[in-house]
This record gives sequence, structure tokens and C-alpha cells, in this order.
Amino acid sequence: MSDLFPPFEPERVETKRARFKPIPFRLIAPNVITLLALCLGLTAMRLVVEGKLETATICILVAAALDGVDGRLARLLKGTSRFGAELDSLSDFVNFGVATGYVLWVFVLHDLKSFGWIIVLTLACAMALRLARFNVMIDDPNRPEWQKNFFVGMPAPAGAITAMLPLYLHFIGVPVQDYGAPFVGLYILFIAFLTISRIPCYAGKTLGTRIPRDQVLPIFVAVVVAAGLLFAYPFEMLALVVVAYLALIPVSVARYRKLEREYAAEAAAPAVSEATVTEPVTELGLEPKA
Repeated sequence: MSDLFPPFEPERVETKRARFKPIPFRLIAPNVITLLALCLGLTAMRLVVEGKLETATICILVAAALDGVDGRLARLLKGTSRFGAELDSLSDFVNFGVATGYVLWVFVLHDLKSFGWIIVLTLACAMALRLARFNVMIDDPNRPEWQKNFFVGMPAPAGAITAMLPLYLHFIGVPVQDYGAPFVGLYILFIAFLTISRIPCYAGKTLGTRIPRDQVLPIFVAVVVAAGLLFAYPFEMLALVVVAYLALIPVSVARYRKLEREYAAEAAAPAVSEATVTEPVTELGLEPKA
């Protein structure tokens, strides 16, 4: 007679080890550059505490340069991913919102006490909002193709580079720390406003895709001269570039408005042509065929 109550033995489930597919290096390389930029931003915060203000500024500038490289490298290697986009946004917030604001706080904004800290918080929050809006607009399928040549508001790396204009002036001998704290605070608030505004700024993504043959040698010479001036007079050139960039914003707005009007006219043209075709038919009392 068999046992009416056999001992309970749970089923043995053989678990198979999950096998993950190897990831191509082209997907990893842009993220490595992003992490290097993040390390530079965090290192800038340490350096400014140690009194190495110039080195901290250079770290943020190099981080901004790497931020321009990682996205283009990802598109070149066809290694774009949602993970990379999110990592890039988080790195940008730390580098250009937190680290840049902290460097400016240690530099001169601490003289404004609580108002200076409020300015730092405003800059950091403006960068976060700007990056969040950028991530949302990437997924917009109805965005016209021509709008991709413009940023909505000042991009985060450009915002950090322009926000550090008082530092460039300090390094070339302008007594910003002695007399300029209130002006620096107002200037940083202005930059924060530009980052969260809807003012179009030219992106330059299609710049240089096709270059006329007769302009190749002059471009080479211009690049060599610009590189020489940047290495010889780095902060003078950076200050000049920032002033020129701010002066070109009205030009970007005018170009954007012109393209917007042209796009609206092209969209309205088919509707006008359809109305002119169907108008004679309706005058005769006949309905157009479906």
C-alpha cells in the first residue's frame, strides 16, 4: 500500500543562465566621453575649493568641448541610444548647472551673501529645465526639418561658457572681484533667462556639410590663425567669442522668423490651389467628385 501522504518535494526548476549579447564598442565610446566630461565637471568643483580657479575654469571648458564631441561621435558611429541621451543630459546638468554655478559662487557671487546663492540656484534650475525641454522636443515627430538647425533657448554648454565671461575678464586683468559682484549676478540671471527662453539660437548642425572648393584654403588659414590666437591669448579670445555669440542671437532670431514665414507660406500654398480648382465647379451648382 502506497503512502497516502508522501513527503512534499518542490519541483526542481532548472534555471538557465541568462546570456547577454556582447555590446559593440561603438555604443560604448560616446558614453565613455560623456563620463570623462562628468569627471571634469566634478573635478572643477574640487579645484575651485583648493584655490585653482583658472584650472577649474579650463576643466569646465574642456567638458563643454567633450559634450560637443560625444553626440557627433555617436551619430558618426551610429551608436545613438536612449541611455546615452539620458546620461548626456545628467552630465550636462552637473557640469553646466551645478559645477559652473559653484565655481561662480566661490569666485565672486559669495560676496552677495544669500542673494548670490539664489542666483546659483536659479542658474542650476534653469539648466535642468532647459535640458528637460530638450529631451521632450527630441521625441516630437511633428517638428519641421528646418527647425533642427535652431536650439530653443540657449543650449546648456553655451550657457555655461557665456556665464563664465566674468572669469575670462578676471584672468585678463579686469577687477571683477573688487567691484563687479552685483553686475555679475545680474549677468548670470540674464544667461539663465536665455537658457529657459524660447529665443531661437542657431545650432550650426548643417554647417560645413558642403564647402565650396574655392573656400577650402581660406578656411584652413582661418582655423590656423584662430587656433594660434586661442593658445596665445586664451581668455581674451574666449571673451571675444562670448560677446560675438551674444551679438549673433538677434541674427538667429531674424533668420528663424524668415524661415518660419516661408514654411507657413509653403503650407498654405496647397490649400489655396485646391480652393481655386474647386471654385468653378461650385459656381455651376455641381459637387466635385470624391
